[in-house]
Amino acid sequence: MIQVQNYEKSYRDTVAVRGISFEVAAGSVLGVVGPNGAGKTTTMRALAGIIPPTKGRLTIAGHDIVADPIAAKNQLAFIPDEPQLFDVLTVWEHLEFTASVYRVDNFSQAANELLEKFELTDKRNTIAQELSRGMRQKVAICCGYLHQPKAIIFDEPLTGLDPRGIRTLKASIRERAAAGAAVMVSSHLLDLIGDLCSHLLILHRGASLFQGPIAEAKSRLESVSEDASLEEIFFQFTETNKHETPRQPAQ
Repeated sequence: MIQVQNYEKSYRDTVAVRGISFEVAAGSVLGVVGPNGAGKTTTMRALAGIIPPTKGRLTIAGHDIVADPIAAKNQLAFIPDEPQLFDVLTVWEHLEFTASVYRVDNFSQAANELLEKFELTDKRNTIAQELSRGMRQKVAICCGYLHQPKAIIFDEPLTGLDPRGIRTLKASIRERAAAGAAVMVSSHLLDLIGDLCSHLLILHRGASLFQGPIAEAKSRLESVSEDASLEEIFFQFTETNKHETPRQPAQ
C-alpha cells in the first residue's frame, strides 16, 4: 500500500536520505525511528507529496506520488507533528472543507462519529485559533480519517494529547490497520512504537539500518536477549553505526 524504492533526497551538496527502500502492506503498522536528523520527516513529507524526491519512486496504493499526485493523495492521510489548520474556520467547517476536497458524499454521520470519538462534539462551532494544541491535533486526525484513506502517515502523533486522547488515538490506529489501512508512525517515544507497530524502520544519518518485523530485529542482534526492549534494540543498531560514514548512493 505504501512503497518506497531507492529514495534519495539531496539539498545541494547535502544528502538527507540515502537510497532507502521499504514497503508497508495493508493492515501493517510501521514504526519509523531514528536520531534527530536521520531523515524520518523528510521521507514522510516526500511520501505526502510535499517535497519532491531527488531520486527513486514512491507510491501510495499503486499511484506514483510524483507522476500521479492527485490519485496518490486521494488514498493518503498525512498528520504532521504540527497541525496546520485554518485559524478562522470552525472544527465543523474543517470537516466540511475536507469532505469537499476529497469528494466525500453524505459525510455528516462519519464526521459526527469522529468528533464524538475524539471528544470534540462540544467544540464543533469553535474556531481553530481558540483551540488548545491537543484539540488542534485531534481536529487534524479527524480530517485525516474522514475520507477513509488506505495509507495513513503520522509524524509524532502524541504531541499535545492528554492521556485519554492518547488512548483514543492508539485504539483508532489499531482499528484502521485492522480495516486494511497501511499505517506509518514516526516517533521518538519507543514505548509507543513497541506497543502499536508490527514492523520497524530504523534510520540513521539518512540510511536504513533495519527494516522488517520487530521480532526479526531482535534475531539480527546476537548481543540482545529474546525479551529485549525496543529501546535496547534501537541503541544497539544506532550506537554500533554512529561512527560509520554511510555509503554514498549510486550515481
